[in-house]
Amino acid sequence: ERLGRRAVTHIDKVKPQELVYLYNVADLFVWLSDYEGFGLPPLEAMACGTSVVTSRAGSLPEVLGDAALYVENSSDVEEIALRMKNVLNDTALRDDLIQKGLSRALNYSWRKTTKQTLNVLLHE
Repeated sequence: ERLGRRAVTHIDKVKPQELVYLYNVADLFVWLSDYEGFGLPPLEAMACGTSVVTSRAGSLPEVLGDAALYVENSSDVEEIALRMKNVLNDTALRDDLIQKGLSRALNYSWRKTTKQTLNVLLHE
């Protein structure tokens, strides 16, 4: 079944409080970066209980671990559509990704990052 363009909403210039709302109401978050330094947006989506389909670019596999469903080729529309269908049509898979994502997101916080950075700076 094809969802078509009418099923996709493009939104520009989202305020932070609106972003949290959008993460929370989304059925799926798709992040197909070819170059990625850290991967904060998919991690934010996970923290809001949204399942994630993403590429294997940069640090994404390290940051997201088994809490995301990966595409091998971020230019392959068929593969992307298949992964999206997998998550949207398989409740058990989606629930598993959501639970793993919530757990994974707990590993990252600004407080924890600040503590670790200060520890390195003050003790080395």
